[in-house]
Amino acid sequence: MSDALIVVDVQNDFVPGGALAVPHGDEVVPRVRELIDSDAFDLVVATRDWHPPDHASFREQGGPWPVHCVAGTPGAELVPGLAEARIDAVVNAGRARDDEGYSGFEGTRLAELLREHDVDRVTVLGLATDYCVRATALDALREGLEVTLDTEGSRGIEARPGDVERALEDVRAAGGTVT
Repeated sequence: MSDALIVVDVQNDFVPGGALAVPHGDEVVPRVRELIDSDAFDLVVATRDWHPPDHASFREQGGPWPVHCVAGTPGAELVPGLAEARIDAVVNAGRARDDEGYSGFEGTRLAELLREHDVDRVTVLGLATDYCVRATALDALREGLEVTLDTEGSRGIEARPGDVERALEDVRAAGGTVT
């Protein structure tokens, strides 16, 4: 039995000043560092949005979002404070033009990586609670993992009032723990 920490999309474009800033997104960094530095996890994985320049989610392509996290750009990199942290693996999601990439499991080898390390419990946190954190937590549950979503280390967009609470309820309803 192993525990993993999944740090979801704590990237420059998702914090204040970024192309698709999550309100107070930078406030998750101390909590993420605290958990990484606790040595309570056998494996620490960070996910990143890693989009092509013509990604279908971009407004210019008819999608809902501004251009963000284009592969290889500074906006797609992990925020300062995480880049030098003990992260064992980085998985890139949303790499294909039509790949939404909301979940860290979608189109990546995250599930394989967790199985290779005999992980059965994950703690998920990061940006944004109501999108990628929610989707990653739900997919982890579908993979048969025990899931805790850490709200202290997560922030949401709240495109519609109540989106974050609905996301947390979705995780609870699927069998996850929300702390």
